[in-house]
Amino acid sequence: MAIVSSAEAGLRAAPRATILQLRAPGFHTVDLEREASALVGSSTVPVVISSRCDLVLACGAAGVNLPERDISTRDARTLIGERLVGRSVHSLEGARAAEAEGADYVIFGPVWPSATHQGGDAVGVEALARVARGVRIPVLAIGGVTEDRIEECQLAGAAGYAAIGLFE
Repeated sequence: MAIVSSAEAGLRAAPRATILQLRAPGFHTVDLEREASALVGSSTVPVVISSRCDLVLACGAAGVNLPERDISTRDARTLIGERLVGRSVHSLEGARAAEAEGADYVIFGPVWPSATHQGGDAVGVEALARVARGVRIPVLAIGGVTEDRIEECQLAGAAGYAAIGLFE
């Protein structure tokens, strides 16, 4: 999963990603809607939008990814129906709660230190493995993922990875 802040960045990342997450917290709604519409309309891979169920529906996106402190997975599912609902989590308990509420996947981390996840302690590969073993839904590793660490994520049981810097 490539986490991008614009349609332009998403289209650059799409050839190497299996899914795109549009995350642009500083954008005004009208600007975010413009970027989301452009990305959804042009991308060759599914697009999820961070935190904005309204824009998922308005743009026809594949789904939403919710931070841990956002609305519940159940509420998001009520709003967007059968589209993808993912949840970013930082613990096994958070992953289990997301799964119990009906999340399709979780993004777990930060696994390694990361410039884009400052303030959160890196949890390490063992924690990633515990989460991957502890839930039945796909777990994507995030935080400090590099080309050299992708195989380590897979060996820990992650279904994949989410990254910002890797796709820039």
